[in-house]
Amino acid sequence: MCHGQPLIDTTNALLVWEHDYYPRYYLPADELAEQCVSKNCHDTSGIGDLFGYVALNWDEMDGWFEEDEEVFVHARSPFVRVDALRSSRTVRVEIDGEVVAESTSPVVLFETGLPNRYYLPALDVRHDLLTPTELQTSCPYKGTARYWSVGEHENIVWSYPTPLPESQPIQDLYCFYNEKVDLFVDGVFVERPVTKFG
Repeated sequence: MCHGQPLIDTTNALLVWEHDYYPRYYLPADELAEQCVSKNCHDTSGIGDLFGYVALNWDEMDGWFEEDEEVFVHARSPFVRVDALRSSRTVRVEIDGEVVAESTSPVVLFETGLPNRYYLPALDVRHDLLTPTELQTSCPYKGTARYWSVGEHENIVWSYPTPLPESQPIQDLYCFYNEKVDLFVDGVFVERPVTKFG
């Protein structure tokens, strides 16, 4: 959608990986609605298999849809899977030697390419140690998250108040960056993973 009008409705889109994290839609130029196309909202490709395709600037559009489901942030990868599974493992989170959260009813989120994330019920988190921040981030698989800091550790905790349908089990639960805290699962220390979030 562009300026409230459908810009293109196609089954001929290509998913192109321009970097490692997620793909971008390339769309057949001859299927675009001409009244909505401007030189500022797309990049034209004249290279090889992309000849005759354009990549629209995501933020210039009012909305993107796969079938009738709106897609947020960027195109979703068919190679990414997100599973949120309830668990009875005991999960303990420590920051600077202090227990900040401990739960026997976490939801473990498995997302392709990322370490397991442990989402904990609000009642199992020390809210007296959390300070809300202004940061919000969005994910095309989970939704929009809000953040908290713990002491000098900024934006180390997050939660999804209204997750997307496939991630409903994590709604209003709290998660800590494995990369930045001491995490214990069933009493066993989990090595801090090395990711772009570390």
